[in-house]
Amino acid sequence: MKSYKKELWFNTKNRVEFINITPDVELAVKESGIKEGLCLVNAMHITASVFINDDESGLHQDYKEWLENLAPHEPISRYKHNRTGEDNGDAHIKRQVMGREVVVAITDGMLDFGPWEQIFYGEFDGRRNKRVLIKIIGE
Repeated sequence: MKSYKKELWFNTKNRVEFINITPDVELAVKESGIKEGLCLVNAMHITASVFINDDESGLHQDYKEWLENLAPHEPISRYKHNRTGEDNGDAHIKRQVMGREVVVAITDGMLDFGPWEQIFYGEFDGRRNKRVLIKIIGE
């Protein structure tokens, strides 16, 4: 069995953003040379997410609005976490809802997706460097 590791780095200009990272993950699969296996993609920061869904702008706007209604950023005093001097208590909750990671099967050297599936990096407390890990194992 072989394994391959690659990191992606992000520093978003906005506090909340969704970035389609499917091409980056597909490139990592190609670079790995693995034809059959599994690809793990996970956000290595507690206020960011990796998830799979459709690359449709209306859906992404719906997510942003739903998440903001679920865990509004302001007032920041509503979150006990922010008593530490942080202002990102909402971002931790948003990450928990959207998830830390995805695992995608690799079949014949390609990500084995269902219809319309794409991989996204979700940022909920942006404007600083954050990392995504891609770990591929297989033959």
